[in-house]
Amino acid sequence: MEAQLVLPGMSNLNTKNRKISDQRQLTVEREPTVLVGGYRQGDLLPGEEPLGELEQLAETAGARIVGRVVQNLKEINGATYIGKGKCEEIRQLALRTGAKGVIFDHDLAPAQGRNLDKLIGMKVLDRTDLILDIFATHARSRMAKVQVGLALYEYRLPRLKRLWTHLEGQKGGIGLRGGPGEKQIETDRRRLLKQIYDLKEELREIEARKERTVLARGHDHFLICLVGYTNAGKSTLMKALTGEDVLIEDKLFATLDTKTSRLRLGGGMEVLLSDTVGFIRRLPHDLVGSFHATLEETRSADLLLHVVDSSSAHARGQVAAVNSVLKEIGCAEKEVLMVLNKADAVPPDLELENRLLRCEYPGSVSISALKGAGIEQLKNEIRARAEAHALPVTVSVHAGDGKTLAFIATHFFEKQREVDGEWITYTGRASKPVLERLQHAGESVRVLSTGPAE
Repeated sequence: MEAQLVLPGMSNLNTKNRKISDQRQLTVEREPTVLVGGYRQGDLLPGEEPLGELEQLAETAGARIVGRVVQNLKEINGATYIGKGKCEEIRQLALRTGAKGVIFDHDLAPAQGRNLDKLIGMKVLDRTDLILDIFATHARSRMAKVQVGLALYEYRLPRLKRLWTHLEGQKGGIGLRGGPGEKQIETDRRRLLKQIYDLKEELREIEARKERTVLARGHDHFLICLVGYTNAGKSTLMKALTGEDVLIEDKLFATLDTKTSRLRLGGGMEVLLSDTVGFIRRLPHDLVGSFHATLEETRSADLLLHVVDSSSAHARGQVAAVNSVLKEIGCAEKEVLMVLNKADAVPPDLELENRLLRCEYPGSVSISALKGAGIEQLKNEIRARAEAHALPVTVSVHAGDGKTLAFIATHFFEKQREVDGEWITYTGRASKPVLERLQHAGESVRVLSTGPAE
């Protein structure tokens, strides 16, 4: 039987025509693991603990941390990233602690990964390996699986030779007597290229459907999108605002699929609110590219709610990371409302930093999504932003047109209402799509006047 390479992290991902099994994962599930960081000046945020975020990522993936190694670097070693002396130190630490894997807080070039495998003598993963593995584990919808699968394949295509060598060295192996050889690697390369092509074709179809869905659903409604650093509390805020039952976990990247719900702002007014995947510093570029379909909600939004974990000592750096991703996906010019979450958990030594953040972002709202504090103030601010986008309108509707009256009740910022016989005249504000719909509603609707947005 022909030997076949099974890529790590692909246990629940499949293409249209061929399910990909996961007989030999290179994941860190429940494995004793050593973390490694080699940092140059400026690699870490001010006051950031080395390996702090990597430890959260590793624990989210299921690792048990048994050792940590940190090295300050003047420059990156082209062959091994860190110095060879450190490699031996890591190898000895791994042997003493019974570690089965080593995770670097950096992206490793294919050659660096191969060299580290040999010097350390066990599985070596880099930061992108780890993040892709987490995404693969959390992918639930078909769209998320395709997006993660594409990112995995594209990242691992240039690393095929290393993956084969790595698999051969594992206890139990994959039944290969003399190794796959160049011929088998080339066979797998062609197979991967075919899988990448199939996934890209399917993703194009998904993106087209998603774009049509977003345009159709958001045509009449003001669309708001939650963005923020992973674990900032976006899903908790989604539940606090809408009452919807959403997945809430104290884990990085718990949400991969976009969920959209109606948000009632009082007076019958409704807008749409979407939760999205969390961002992170040094988010793998392949993931950003693959998740365009999920991020379509963000690009189509009228307003972004940037949720910030104000209890984090690294809130400012996390804001910068989110802004960087927003710029990369073409959302740098979107209107943003800063939401400083977890206000109830801000430690005393960060109170000054929080005041500075509020000054830096005028109009920001401090809340505790978990305890419900500040939610009504946030709703009022959202309503004010939505109303500011709308146009002044006076419209008369025949009392017998129940459909239009119901539509106005949830889409119109009503300021005044007058009844004259069988006609009801509303004065207020409406978005341009709503106004266009009213203008084409038929003889039972008369748009009496409109004006420019303020």
